[in-house]
Amino acid sequence: MSEKIKVLVVDDHAIIRKGITQLLRDTEDMEVVAEAQNGAEALQLIRDNPYDVILLDISMPGEHGIDVLIKIKDLKPNLPVLMLSMYPEDQYAIRSLKAGASGYINKQDALSQMVIAIRQVSTGRKYISSELAIQLAENLTHHNQDLPHQTLSHREYQTLCLIASGKKLSEIAETMILSAKTVSVYRARLLEKMKMRTNAELIHYAITHHLIP
Repeated sequence: MSEKIKVLVVDDHAIIRKGITQLLRDTEDMEVVAEAQNGAEALQLIRDNPYDVILLDISMPGEHGIDVLIKIKDLKPNLPVLMLSMYPEDQYAIRSLKAGASGYINKQDALSQMVIAIRQVSTGRKYISSELAIQLAENLTHHNQDLPHQTLSHREYQTLCLIASGKKLSEIAETMILSAKTVSVYRARLLEKMKMRTNAELIHYAITHHLIP
């Protein structure tokens, strides 16, 4: 039998990491050879060891998954990274692909899809669901009609989602492991870009566009 696909799982939830490990243990052509609970651990492991595929959670304490993705691609441009998320595809999938991800898997999808995705990206191909393929086609058709939230940076978008979920400034700062002052800057920037003035407007927009998981 050919060599197994070596996978690194990066997720701050131990239960999810162990679940993925068990799934791949029962899959004869792949194995989890290491786990990391945050971006810093993942980057160190990637510097020191070879992997065939990285499974990377998009939402972790501290550095956002897309920021970690960008750093991984700087280190090893050809290393396939498959993003894991609880968020619907219309929120982060396209952002992830633009940042260099090889695919995007929603954690609520069937585990069998994860195995298919890992096999596919390990060969250098991209993995997208049929729903995302439709969305990408629509975006190409309406490329000049970007919604306001699509113009935000990763951190600004994360701030928007956290505000919309009802978190206070101090809670957002704690979640993102940033100072309250820095979060205030992100809030000011996203309000300016979206031409809004209050949190109430942001929350209404987020609900209308299904940005809250």
